[in-house]
Amino acid sequence: MKIIRWINSIIVLSLFGVVTSCQPGIKPLKEGLWRGAFILPQNEIPFVFEVKGKSADSTLVYLINGTDRFLLKNTTYGNDSVTIPIDLYSSVLKGKLTENSIEGQLVKVNTDKPVAGVPFKAEFGNLPRFPKGSEIPSVSLTGTWDMNMISSDNTEKTVGNFDQKESLLTGSILTTTGDYRFLEGVVDAKKFALSAFGGSTPYLLKGEFLSDSTFSGEFITPRQTSKIEGKRNLKAALPDPYMASSLKEGFTSIEFSFPNLEGKQVSLSDPIYKGKVVIVTILGSWCPNCLDENAFLSSWYKENHQRGVEIIGLGFERKNDFESAKKSLSNLKTRLDIQYEILFAGQSDTANASKALPALNGIAAFPTTIFIDKKGNVRKVHTGFSGPATGKFYDEFKVEFNKLIDSLLAE
Repeated sequence: MKIIRWINSIIVLSLFGVVTSCQPGIKPLKEGLWRGAFILPQNEIPFVFEVKGKSADSTLVYLINGTDRFLLKNTTYGNDSVTIPIDLYSSVLKGKLTENSIEGQLVKVNTDKPVAGVPFKAEFGNLPRFPKGSEIPSVSLTGTWDMNMISSDNTEKTVGNFDQKESLLTGSILTTTGDYRFLEGVVDAKKFALSAFGGSTPYLLKGEFLSDSTFSGEFITPRQTSKIEGKRNLKAALPDPYMASSLKEGFTSIEFSFPNLEGKQVSLSDPIYKGKVVIVTILGSWCPNCLDENAFLSSWYKENHQRGVEIIGLGFERKNDFESAKKSLSNLKTRLDIQYEILFAGQSDTANASKALPALNGIAAFPTTIFIDKKGNVRKVHTGFSGPATGKFYDEFKVEFNKLIDSLLAE
């Protein structure tokens, strides 16, 4: 009987080996460029990405928008599907994979409430984001524009800054809280279209010139569509970002104590911050403009902290849970190689941020940046951030930032 059982076991194991070896191997995403499009009821928002890595365990995906390349790691495969995590924004691109296509959804994860996904399709190949126009552009979008963004219950004053080379367009839209990052597209005769997907929300701007100096159109996201009115203005600018938030009357400084990512309480009264210029940035790992600001600050800090400057990030995250925040903020620190402290300060909401810093008259946006002199006095509060996609506005910010720090260090 033992011999029979042993023979049966060998037969079963042999059959199992035949079954597993006959299963089709996992075919990773083809290496090279892909074009995708998010499918909305009345529009498509195109996006472009590049795949690098010839095996399933080494797939790297780069979302491409203008000069920006946003790296996505840890792609996984299962049966006929692929999942591409977007760690900072707690979402995934997940869909059915064939040799040359993906069909699936952009889905938010780690949310308290179920969130409907945004359907998308993607096709392998060096395909244009938008079809090249059949007509030569008759007007140029290059320059700055006053833009009214009109929704059902609000009109928001924004500024557009664009660069056009023949029929190709790049640029961004600035708001009082930040910008819409790297938009890219085309002009066809009097019509134009730009899109962006950097891992957070897909954007589409499309319009038509009414004259050399005016246009109308729409700004579209998966959640809403706003009308756009644009008027050319070489001096187009937003309100002073140093005026949106300030200290309450009677206060000269701020105080706080929050845990760092190791769980240790950190405050401005700690010896490391005494007698130094301190920059406090109010951020969230989920916030694209915070990502841009901290990319700038991380690089700047490495070159300048020895001059007597420290930076502290106050992170407000999707969940009011330390372990969850530790994971998301650690991802941010690793991605940007941040060498200054990031603290967990609470849940992501401007009201929560305002309560955390009661000496201020309120926090209007993420990010908000507070400049503190060597004596511990708050000297300026900057709301929002115009990142590298905004061109001259980003350059102007860097000049102002360095001038302010130099003056505080010289005191």
